[in-house]
Parts: sequence; C-alpha cells; structure tokens
Amino acid sequence: MATLLINGKSQTVDVDPGTPLLWVIRERLQLTGTKFGCGVAQCGACTVHLDGQAVRSCQTTVAQAAGKKITTIEGLDPAGRHPLQVAWIAEQVPQCGYCQSGQLMSAAALLARNPNPSDQDIVTAMSGNICRCATYPRIKRAIKRAAQGARS
Repeated sequence: MATLLINGKSQTVDVDPGTPLLWVIRERLQLTGTKFGCGVAQCGACTVHLDGQAVRSCQTTVAQAAGKKITTIEGLDPAGRHPLQVAWIAEQVPQCGYCQSGQLMSAAALLARNPNPSDQDIVTAMSGNICRCATYPRIKRAIKRAAQGARS
C-alpha cells in the first residue's frame, strides 16, 4: 500500500512500490490527462509535477513519489484558468493534442521557477517534450503570453 498526494487529495493504492507513477495515475486513479508516449522518459507526454518539479511519470516509481506533492494536468487548474491554459487556447497551440498535457506541465514548472524566461530558457526547458505536430512556435508564443500576463 502506498499513499500518494495527488492534486491535493490523498490517495491510497495497493501496488508494488516499483510501479511507474504513470500507471497508477492513469489506470488506478483514472486521471487520463497524463499520457503514455514512449515509456523511457524521452518524449515528455507523461510529465507531472513532483513537489513542483517536472518529472516523467513513466520512469518515476510509486516509492519515489510517496510523501511528495504530485500535480497532474487535472490539478494544474481544474477550471482551466491557469495562465498557460488560457494562453494555449489564445495561441491555438494544440493540433492532435496528445503531447499537450506534458507540454503544459513542463511550461508550468518553467514559469514557476522563472517567471520571465528568455527564448533560450523556453527552448531549454521544453527540449524534453516532443510534439509530432511541430507546434513549437505556438508553444513558445503561449509561454511568453502566459509569462507576460502574469507580470501584468
């Protein structure tokens, strides 16, 4: 048994401590916004926050996450009013949308630690997130828009 604090709610799950957090989030807790992409922490589709840091949930075990604050895309802002969510819509970022929750979670971690990122800061922070639709210019614009809105 492991107790996880996910999106502000304590969840007890009966799984092997070595189980990837991704599978607990998606299969046990039915929070399906976090996506399975590659399974080897290379694409970023499974990105969640662990104590505010962007991590790949496909390679983070339940044992590593226990006792830490976990935030999924569903917990970023359940009403969809996080500045990044608003900017994502304004910039019409998604095409297929599959990678977008991971993109948003990486961007949110970036803005939490650097509220005024340069273009290079954005490129570096987002380099671990792959978008097969190649919406990178729109992603960058949305991050800049969210940062500017937060400063206004």
